[in-house]
Amino acid sequence: MDPTLKLKYSLDALFGNGVSKHLPKDIEMTFSRKTGRIRTVSHQGNLLCTLRIDGGLAISPYFAQILLKSKTFKENCVEISKDAAPFVQEGRSVFCKHVVWCGKKVQISADTPVLFKDKVIAVGKAVLSHEMISNFNRGVAIKVRDSLKSRKEGVKS
Repeated sequence: MDPTLKLKYSLDALFGNGVSKHLPKDIEMTFSRKTGRIRTVSHQGNLLCTLRIDGGLAISPYFAQILLKSKTFKENCVEISKDAAPFVQEGRSVFCKHVVWCGKKVQISADTPVLFKDKVIAVGKAVLSHEMISNFNRGVAIKVRDSLKSRKEGVKS
């Protein structure tokens, strides 16, 4: 099977039908020498995502911003308040009380982009589902894996 086609199927399965239409045309892929599987996907030198062993995708904030053009993809996101935005940009976790809006497709342990004013500021793993995040007023909602500030610091060194 064509690796690009496999990536498109994975995007549609994980984030909703039609999301793969927003995948950039000129992407570069690196493959594992041992297994031949796709390791990372890049676009113009920017990391888009890495493929996990369990079939999931670990997407970068850059890629999440590209996929945000799709209305279906936004249902996988969480929007936070102005108070929490600076902390989340630094890589801190998102707490339930700071969530302003939560998409219907947010599931436990799913890759979840964190939005502030319709811009992706971080990507993390959901600790709770969308019903729980909406109803709870305390506790961690998303453990941030990658944020904008951490990405910029990594490029400098």
